[in-house]
Parts: sequence; structure tokens; C-alpha cells
Amino acid sequence: MKIADLYIRVSTEEQADKGYSQRDQEERLRKYCDLNSLKVRKVVIEDHSAKTFNRPAWKKLLAELRSRRGHSDLILFTKWDRFSRNAGDSYQMISTLRNLGVEPQAVEQPLDLSIPENKMMLAFYLAAPEVENDRRALNVFNGMRRAKKEGRVMGRPPLGYVNRITETGKKHIAIKEDQALIMRWVFEELAKGQIHTEQIWKAAKKKGLNSTRSCFWVALRNPIYFGKVFVAKYKDEECHLVQGQHEPLITEALFYDVQDILDGRKKIKRTTITVDPALPLRGYLICPKCGKVLTGSASKGRYKYYHYYHCTMGCTFREKAPIVNDKIVEELRKYVRPLPFLELYKQTITSVYNSKTKYNRSDTDVLKKKLEETNQRLTRARNLLIAGDLDADDYKRIKIETADNINRLEAQLTSQNSSIPNVEPLLNKALSNISQLDKLYEEASTEGKRKIIGSIFPEKLTFENNEVRTTKINEALRLMLLFYKELYNKKRGQNQQNTDLSSYVNAEGFEPYGLMPCKR
Repeated sequence: MKIADLYIRVSTEEQADKGYSQRDQEERLRKYCDLNSLKVRKVVIEDHSAKTFNRPAWKKLLAELRSRRGHSDLILFTKWDRFSRNAGDSYQMISTLRNLGVEPQAVEQPLDLSIPENKMMLAFYLAAPEVENDRRALNVFNGMRRAKKEGRVMGRPPLGYVNRITETGKKHIAIKEDQALIMRWVFEELAKGQIHTEQIWKAAKKKGLNSTRSCFWVALRNPIYFGKVFVAKYKDEECHLVQGQHEPLITEALFYDVQDILDGRKKIKRTTITVDPALPLRGYLICPKCGKVLTGSASKGRYKYYHYYHCTMGCTFREKAPIVNDKIVEELRKYVRPLPFLELYKQTITSVYNSKTKYNRSDTDVLKKKLEETNQRLTRARNLLIAGDLDADDYKRIKIETADNINRLEAQLTSQNSSIPNVEPLLNKALSNISQLDKLYEEASTEGKRKIIGSIFPEKLTFENNEVRTTKINEALRLMLLFYKELYNKKRGQNQQNTDLSSYVNAEGFEPYGLMPCKR
């Protein structure tokens, strides 16, 4: 009596679409064995695709057949598509099994492989499911490509977006606010070029961004964020961008600014200084003795560490960090002004800004000229191609280069032509910060403290005689203080017109000195 192993394979898709259940296959195989007096050694159940033979249960069965030859004569399955959906791999596997003394056979499509003509039927049985798979894959590919050309985002949504379904059943991606805010911040920080991409990724993770490093890098290159969908090259059709149906997260100009930084086309100066929270002024202080920049460090005491700002290279200057840190707060209090006195400054700045930006169109004109020149270059190349003076490959290369330049120029032009931003909220925030500058500094993080110091004092500070000195402050802050001074003088009753007059005034009254009053 021959011994047979029953091989049952089903995938979730097939089980749902065609009703290929495991119980049904096993019932038909056992019935076939009973009718043909075959002994069933074991039943192998597989839940895996038949595109390849890299299947867990099949690999285990094949290893067992190689180690224990003669224990099985047949491998039975219902149809040849249960065995494989790849004709090339199937022939190789059939040859391997026959060398092991095992004959594969489909009970509902039986073939005597010792008859040469039956190999033609075997080819048909094996090729039919492979053709079905290929046709299905091609239909899916064409459908997805058509959807992309229509501006739809396929597959998993990028960071900051989430899949949604409308009431009519149409799928689309929508902005996921919590993640979207973080991604906007990421692009804005990258465009500044002050922090390394790795550090921005770590900071975004702390803010709540759920992303691996590799996914983060892929997201930074995705044009979906400025409202476009990338359509890859296929046959004679070049890769290109189409307008998406989703809401953009950032502007096109901001996206290309980030690409310039990532590609190295825009030189940036990164900040790599790591500062101890107890030494926020490290790098901002000058030694009063030798004029070099002070550093800072901690000395270990008996119970704790003591921090100092000190000089190097043989200089003996040394000052306790808490004292200097307190003095910088006192220095900042000198620039704190109440909000009502800064209102005139805000009005003046707003008026000047509006008048300047109203007629500032030079950048737009330059961009338009560059865009026109780029389009003319593409037109000349097209004319040369038609005339036969330019190869098709050269024209294709020129077209790709100019198309990228045109996209960038159009993005910059769109940004330039956009409405002028309202500076009033920004001014309100700046004036509010000035009115509580010392408090903001004390409550800020180490990085925030350094930003405040760097923005207010463009030059280094000197600590000498128990006070902080500087030669220059921020120009905008200086103008604010001037406005405050003028307003304060008016509040005390001083008239600017009077203060400009000479102080040499006679005390005899309003009549000129030397003239006697008229007698009545």
C-alpha cells in the first residue's frame, strides 16, 4: 500500500473569495485516498501564498522527506494551484521531489507525468494560476497609478495625516492635528538650518511624534506635505508631480528650502554647543583681564558641586556662577518697560513696515524673469528636437532639469505673491516679552535663556566689579527704550519743543532784558 502526505494550502483572500476551506480540502483528499487504497501518513496545513515555495509548513515537510526517504510515496493536493502559482519554481520542485522518490499529484487534475504529452497539460495547469496572479497584480498597479494621477494618496498615510472615509464611502487622508503640529515645527526648524536633523528628530519624539528614524527621513522628502502627489516613472512616462486632493501641511517654498538644506545646496551654520543648565552664560562672557571668552565648569565639594565661570590659558579670573546668573537677571530688569508706553513704538513700526512692503516687488520681478528664461530654454530645446539637431535622450535630460527648476521658481513666486503677513501679532508678542523680560528669562530652559541673551546682546558681556557690562544692545530694543524715554518725558510734563530751546533765559520776565516797562 502506498503512503501519501496530504498538503492543504489556503490563503485568507482565497478562502473568502472562492470558499477554499481547509476542512473541505481535507475531506476530498481523504476520500480520494479511501477510493485508491492509499494510507495517509500526515496532513500538512499551510496558510501562506503560493507565489514561492518559501513557506514554513512546506519547508518543514521537504526537510523531513530529505531526512527520512521512503516514508512517503505521494504528496496529494486538490489542484495544481494549491501546489504552486509559479510555473518555473514548480518544475524545479517537481524534479526535486521525484529525486526523493515522491510523486506530487493533484486529485482533481490528475496527470501521469511519465507520459510526455501530459507535460503540456501540466504547463497549462501551472501557468493558469500564475497568469491569474499577474493579471490581478497588474490591475491593482494600474488602479493605484490612476488614483495617484488623480491626486489621491494610496497606502499608509504619512506622518501628520490619517486615513478617513467620507459618508459616500470615498477614502481620503485628513490632517491629524497633534502630529501635524509637530511636523510643521520640524519643517520650520529645518528651514532655519540651525539644528541638526538628528537633533530635530529627537526633539520631535519628545514632543510626541510617533516615528522611527528611517520613517522620519522618508517623510522629509515626501511632497505630500505641500499638497502634491509623486507619480513614479513607468515605461515611456516620466515621473512627475500632480496636485493632490488632500489639504497641504506646509507651503511649497518651505518644502524646497528644506530639500536644499538636506541636499547640501544651502550652506548652514549649525549650533553644536552643549551647556550645563547651571552655566547658561557660558560662551557669552568675556574675561575682564585678558579679553578671552570665559568657559564654565563645576568643582566637586564635600556635599555638592559648585559652578564657576573662569578663564583658561593661564588666566586666573574666576567667578561663582550663581552670582553672575543673578546679575544678568538684574541687568535684564533695566530693559523691562510697561506695555502702555510701548504702544507708540508698535504703531510706528507697523506704519513703516506697511509702507516698505507695499512697493517691494523687486524679488518678484527677478523670479518672474528667471522663470521666463527657464521656460524659454525648454522651448529652444523642444525646437531643436523637432528640427533633428538634438537627441531625444539629451532633450529628456534637459526637460527633467528644467522641470525641477520651474517647480522651485513657481513655489518661490507663489510665496512672494502671497499676502503680506500681519506683523501686529508678532509685535504684540515682542512687546509683551519686553514687559516681562526678567520673568521670561528666569522661567526659560537653558536653551531659551541663551536665545534671550543672544537676541538682546549682539556682542559679548563683561562681568567686572560685581556687575555685567555690554557695549551694545539689540537695535530694536534700543529704539523701544528711546520711545519709552520720550514718552516718559512727556508724562513728567516736559515738552520736546521747550527742551530744544536755549536754557539761558533772563529772570526779569517776558520782556527783553534792558527794556523798561511802559509807564501808564
